[in-house]
Amino acid sequence: MAQKTHVVVVNAIEPEAMRMIREVSDDIDVVDVADLTRAERKGDMSRSAELDGALAAAEIVFALKLPDRLVQRSPKLKWIQTISTGVDRILTPELARSPVVVTNMSGIHEVTMAEFVLMLMLMFVKQMPRAFYQQIEGRWKWYPVDVLTGRTVGVIGFGRIGREVARYCRFAGMRVVTTHRSAADGDTAENVDLVLPMSRLHDVLGQSDFVVLALPLTAETRGLIGEAELAAMKPTARLINVSRGQIVDEPALTRALHEGRIAGAGLDVFAVEPLPADSPLRHMPNVIMSPHVSGDTGDYDILAARLFAENLRRYLGGRPLLNIVDKALGY
Repeated sequence: MAQKTHVVVVNAIEPEAMRMIREVSDDIDVVDVADLTRAERKGDMSRSAELDGALAAAEIVFALKLPDRLVQRSPKLKWIQTISTGVDRILTPELARSPVVVTNMSGIHEVTMAEFVLMLMLMFVKQMPRAFYQQIEGRWKWYPVDVLTGRTVGVIGFGRIGREVARYCRFAGMRVVTTHRSAADGDTAENVDLVLPMSRLHDVLGQSDFVVLALPLTAETRGLIGEAELAAMKPTARLINVSRGQIVDEPALTRALHEGRIAGAGLDVFAVEPLPADSPLRHMPNVIMSPHVSGDTGDYDILAARLFAENLRRYLGGRPLLNIVDKALGY
C-alpha cells in the first residue's frame, strides 16, 4: 500500500474549507494541528510533543502563521502553502535558505482590496468622517464635497492588486500613474496613463492626488515612504496603505499629517499591529484607519481552500504549482 502524503493544517479554518482539502484525494492524510499551535503560541508547551510528531511527518503545511522552528521540526517538509499573499511574516532566514517551496494566495484578494481603496478615496472626497462625527454629536451642518473624476492616483506596486486598483480607478474616471520594481521608461499597461521606473518615484508622488501602496514588504521596500517621499507629495494629497505598515516611516507620516504637509491618510496596516493605544494616528481627524481588513471577505477560508486544493491536485499529479514565491525577492 502506497504511503500517504501528510498535509498539516496549522491554523483554524472553517469546516467546509477543511472538507474541501480532505476531499482532494484519498492519497493524502490531513492533520489539523490548529489547537496545538494555538496553545504553543500562548506559551502552553504541554502538547508540544504531539505537535512535534505531526510536524515530523509533514510533507505539506497549510498555514497563516508558522510554528517556531518549523524547518527544524519538519525534516520531510517540501512545500508550504501560506494563507496570505504577503510572505514577510513567515519568510525566516532559515526558511529562505531551505529547499522548501513556498506558495501564496495571490489571486483571491484583488477585488476586495481594490474596493477598499476606492472606498477610502470616496470617503475622503465626500468627507464621510465629517458626516460620521456630525451624526455621533447630533449636529447638522452643510459642508462641501468633491469628486474622484479627473483626479490622479499614483499606484506604487503593480502586481495583481495594483492592476485591479488601476482598473477601479479608471472606471471612476481617474488618471492613473504607476511605478514598480521592473518598470522602465516607455512601458505601458492596461488602465494606466503613465508608467514610470522606481527611480522616478518622486515624480509619481508629486503628481498624485492619492498615493496607493500596493507592494510587498521586502528589504527593498521597507521604509520606502519616508520624509523625502512625503515631502514630494502634494499638500492636498492623501496616502493610502493597504500593503504593509513597515513600508512607511510611521513617525515621519505622523509628523507630516500633524503639520499639514499632506492632507490625509487611509491606513489599513501599521508597523505594529494592533496599533498601540497611545499612537497619535488614532486621534487624527485627517486619518481613516481600519484593523488590517482590506483583504478579507466573508468566504475567505473557502477561497483559500479552493486555491490550496487546486495546488494539491497539481502537486500530487506532478504539475507546476500556482503562485510560487521567489524567496530571494520575497514575493
